Amino acid sequence: MHSTTRVTLPASFESAEIDNLALLIANMLERLIAHNDKIPLLPESLTRFHSRAVPNITVLDYLRRIIKWTKVEKSCLLLTLHYVDQICARIPLFTLSSLTCHRFIIASITVCSKGLCDSFCTNALYARVGGIPVTELNVLEREFLRSIDWRLMCTREVLQEYYINLIRTDSSGGFVLEGAESEVEDSDMDSVSSRSASPMDAQVRHRPSFSLLGTSTVLGDSATLAPQGPTIEQNMAFAALQHSLRKPP
Repeated sequence: MHSTTRVTLPASFESAEIDNLALLIANMLERLIAHNDKIPLLPESLTRFHSRAVPNITVLDYLRRIIKWTKVEKSCLLLTLHYVDQICARIPLFTLSSLTCHRFIIASITVCSKGLCDSFCTNALYARVGGIPVTELNVLEREFLRSIDWRLMCTREVLQEYYINLIRTDSSGGFVLEGAESEVEDSDMDSVSSRSASPMDAQVRHRPSFSLLGTSTVLGDSATLAPQGPTIEQNMAFAALQHSLRKPP
C-alpha cells in the first residue's frame, strides 16, 4: 500500500533518521525474501545461516530490536546490504530467504560493529538481542567472515549509492530524496539497477532460494521470537543433509 504523504529524506545517509533506514532496508529485504522463498530448498543450498523454522518476527521489527538494544550505527545497517552482495558473488548457492535473513542480519551487525566501530557490544548481548545462543553466534561470526573473505570495509560513496537506490526502489512509495522530483517515473526506477550493484540485482542474477532460540528477561519481547514449525520441505532437506553426512567417506 502506497503512502499518501511522502517523507522527504536528506541527501546523505548520515543525516537520515535511523528508523527510516530500517524501513527502507526491511522493505528491500522482504521483497528479496518473497522472491527467494518460492525456490525449493535443496540440501546442497543449506548453510550455517539456515534455520529449521521461520521466526515469528518481521525483518523490520528485528532491525528495530537490534537498533534499540545495540545502538548500531547507520553505516553498519547499510553495510549489511553490501555484505549480501559480497556473499552472493562468492557463494552462488547462498540466497537471502526467510530461513537465512535473521541470522545473516545479526551476524552482519555483530561483525561490522566489532570491526569498524569505536563502540560495540559483547557477543553475549548481540546473541540475546538476536535470539540465538552465544555459541551459535560465535560460529556464525566466523562463518560470516570467511564468506566475505574478511572484507569488512567499503567506501562511503558505495554506502551512499545503496541509500539512494533504496529510496528510489522502495515499494511503499513513502519516501522521496531531498532535491529530487516529487514523483519518480517508472523508467527512472528501471534505470536504477544499471547505476550500481544492489542486493536485489545480485539475488536475481544468482539462483534465487532462522530458528530464534531462547528468551531474555532483560530485553523482553521474547514471545515474538518463538519460531514456527518447520515445513515438510524444510524437514526433508535437513534429513537429506544429515543422511549425506552419515555416509562413510
